[in-house]
Amino acid sequence: MENITLTVVNTVVLTAVILFVIAVVQRKVVSAKDFSPPALPVGKVPVWFYHRLDIIGLVVIGGIFYVLSLGNMLTLDTDEPVKASMEGMIFSIGFQFFMAGLCGVIVLGRANIREWLGVVWENWPLVFLIAPFTVVGMWGLFVGLYGIGYMDLMDKLGVEQVQETVKMFQEEKNLMIVGLMAFAAALVAPVCEEVVFRGYLYPVAKKFSGPWVAGICTALLFSAVHGSMAALLPLFIFGVVLALLYEATGSIWAPISVHFLFNAATVSIQLGARFYGIDSVAGQ
Repeated sequence: MENITLTVVNTVVLTAVILFVIAVVQRKVVSAKDFSPPALPVGKVPVWFYHRLDIIGLVVIGGIFYVLSLGNMLTLDTDEPVKASMEGMIFSIGFQFFMAGLCGVIVLGRANIREWLGVVWENWPLVFLIAPFTVVGMWGLFVGLYGIGYMDLMDKLGVEQVQETVKMFQEEKNLMIVGLMAFAAALVAPVCEEVVFRGYLYPVAKKFSGPWVAGICTALLFSAVHGSMAALLPLFIFGVVLALLYEATGSIWAPISVHFLFNAATVSIQLGARFYGIDSVAGQ
């Protein structure tokens, strides 16, 4: 892992923190001067059951993901080859469930799961339109970035263009580990990451900074903790889109479905590349 990646990731996280703090302070200053206070958060994602202590939850949970991503990046910055292990995969899956569960423990004492995540969604069949159209749109974005020379820029900067997890997926010889990696990427990550980033971090940030700042800040953190400079911009845009979908529908099922289809398609492409010789460029 290149030092430039570590520097850029740290800068992105710092930018998110500064942007959030500025937005919160601005709202406080305007309110304190008895001017018309900033408009209350709008949209379909409720924030009424969050309070100031949730800022601590935002910092702690976001900080845990950030610190772990730093650890992974520092590990990859050595000359030692990084290999997946059964224990490591089980820990990774367990960690994601733990973090999602922690968010549930924090929130469910104040609101039920229907109020919190909008799991009872009358328009749930829309996921069969939302997910494929959004994923195709994201692929179109990736093609556009490739066309304007984004990956060439990464190459000139000496940045690895293939995420380390994708590389391990391609090279791992233990099929049980490959299966766990596929399960984690296609099922665990879409559910757990959406519960954490869109289900908890986004609405907490929205409560105190407004929806636009919250969407940008949580998308910046979401992209940074994946630890890949080449994927930073695409994942940031993906994070913003997921927050917009959650806000537009009021149900966590919308971003989960998009995240699931995106990851499942990527896993399928990687499996095809590994076992059937299919070109895997689209999945990288």
